[in-house]
Amino acid sequence: MPDMFVKLLDIPDDSAEIAKLKDQGINIRRIQPYERSILQNFVTENFSVGWGDEIQASFSHQPVACFVATHEKKIVGFGCYETTCKNYFGPTGVLKEYRGKDIGKVLLIECLKALRELGYAYCIIGGVGPADFYNKCCGATLIPDSVPGIYGDSLAR
Repeated sequence: MPDMFVKLLDIPDDSAEIAKLKDQGINIRRIQPYERSILQNFVTENFSVGWGDEIQASFSHQPVACFVATHEKKIVGFGCYETTCKNYFGPTGVLKEYRGKDIGKVLLIECLKALRELGYAYCIIGGVGPADFYNKCCGATLIPDSVPGIYGDSLAR
């Protein structure tokens, strides 16, 4: 899967989506260090062991480089940055039954804002699946010749 390029100088405002989600009882927030095992289990059980390993790097940052979406005190989605590589967004995922509510978009935008606050003007979304989603949400563009990218020699599948 190819990588994508995002201009962090023009990140869209997500305050309306955040308010809409809050009205539905869905909160977006930065995960806390003491919730590490809960996130690890969520990601491994619902997505992949590889992503479960990858998100662990987000806890080496202060503050933690990962946001979660919660509903009724349960994680329903997550988005991380600077896990496998500096200035990279991902991994990210939302439970199937919660997709289509803008949760993924808000997690993405919050992570991009955090990257911008670190001083980056641009970032990479590594090994994307839904390229149209990223283009629509933040104007991301495909990077030519970016396959296989950083995951090319990976032991994980």
